[in-house]
Amino acid sequence: MAKGKKIVFFCKECGYESAKWMGQCPGCHAWNTFVEETVSPAGASQNAGAGSGLRSRSVPMILKDIPMSENARTTTGIGELDRVLGGGIVPGSLVLVGGDPGIGKSTLLLQVCRNLSAQEQDVLYISGEESLRQIRLRANRIGEFTDRLRLYCETDLDSVRETLERDKPQIAVIDSIQTMYASSIDSAAGSVSQVREATSVLLQLAKGLGISIFIVGHVTKEGNVAGPRVLEHMVDTVLYFEGDRQASYRILRAVKNRFGSTNEIGVFEMKEDGLSEVKNPSEYMLDGKPAGTSGSIVTCAMEGTRPLLVEIQALVCRTSFGLPRRTAVGTDYNRVNLLMAVLEKKVGLHLSESDAYVNIAGGIRMNEPAIDLGISLAVVSSFRDIIIPDEVMAFGEVGLSGEVRSVSMAAQRVAEAGKLGFTTVILPAVCRRSMGKDPGVKLIYVSWISEAIRYVLEHYADPHTGR
Repeated sequence: MAKGKKIVFFCKECGYESAKWMGQCPGCHAWNTFVEETVSPAGASQNAGAGSGLRSRSVPMILKDIPMSENARTTTGIGELDRVLGGGIVPGSLVLVGGDPGIGKSTLLLQVCRNLSAQEQDVLYISGEESLRQIRLRANRIGEFTDRLRLYCETDLDSVRETLERDKPQIAVIDSIQTMYASSIDSAAGSVSQVREATSVLLQLAKGLGISIFIVGHVTKEGNVAGPRVLEHMVDTVLYFEGDRQASYRILRAVKNRFGSTNEIGVFEMKEDGLSEVKNPSEYMLDGKPAGTSGSIVTCAMEGTRPLLVEIQALVCRTSFGLPRRTAVGTDYNRVNLLMAVLEKKVGLHLSESDAYVNIAGGIRMNEPAIDLGISLAVVSSFRDIIIPDEVMAFGEVGLSGEVRSVSMAAQRVAEAGKLGFTTVILPAVCRRSMGKDPGVKLIYVSWISEAIRYVLEHYADPHTGR
């Protein structure tokens, strides 16, 4: 080993540094997260001063004397992305975009570059994974680009820093952060030290020069951004692409946002010419819903300020084994078990001898308690083989005593159901005072889960067979 260099161990989750390997990290208490790397104290000190020319001497200011700019954000021309970002791009912000390989990260950012360059913004797209020809081929599918967009293929961090300091673009894209390599650090590209150093340099450039920088991050098999977890703490916004590559839709979700809410989502559909916005996700999610089948009902969940209608499917059948199976796709498995225990104890349904499979159609994942009532009614519908009409929707939280509890934004949920043609909504009775004027939809208020089941049995079950 060269003189002055030493081996240290870093935690991939929080970046904790140790002189020896440890099974559990003292910083974040995660197990088996330490990786071995070689560092150079001299190189580290040199990199600590990298970009030091960007730092300007400042003095403390009084809060009320700090100027505010009302029109600081730049719209991307993609409404769904602007919604997730909180209204647009903030100058000098550092945004991390993560997602599975091939899900559409580079395609979306190239579309953003196209829209921003059309708005006379200077945009620099830096790629460390693809050649200029590969980017040109993808750009031909998206559309026409202006001369305000420039492409640069480079993995050397020093060259990237010099280019950004010299050209000073308004928007920059780094694809991806795991390919950036600092020659002063003796470790492979994508390692903890390299990712942390590259992000630190880009953060200094963004804040010092006022450049809005998007960086693409690879993800692990668990779905987290590869590299140290400190990477997510350093950036201003963390966006995750969700969805199956075999499916046509994608969901963009913010898990951290210093400039807006983290509850908003953006819905896109992958097409031949790139990602297209889905203006009405509820209608899109319900497309293809089978008519006249038991074990199916529509419920409503809130994603930020947007109501999203999804179909809940349940299949309950007699078990062939001594221990019945329980499977949940798209929602919390333990929550499904809890609701089935409530149905058996408080309603008297004998589900202990049946297998139960619950699925949220479309591949979307929902964990909001408001879908409890929909899951319960779907299970009852399948168990009793009752067909709930397609124009019926239900939402509400179910407690352990069998009570149906209040949920937020009930009026918005009912209004969304009315717009999509639903005629009947089953909802908590405590939401009555928050409904306001007549929504034009028949409202069935229930205080207990047994009341909701009784209404379904009386109105939709066969009076002769009870099915």
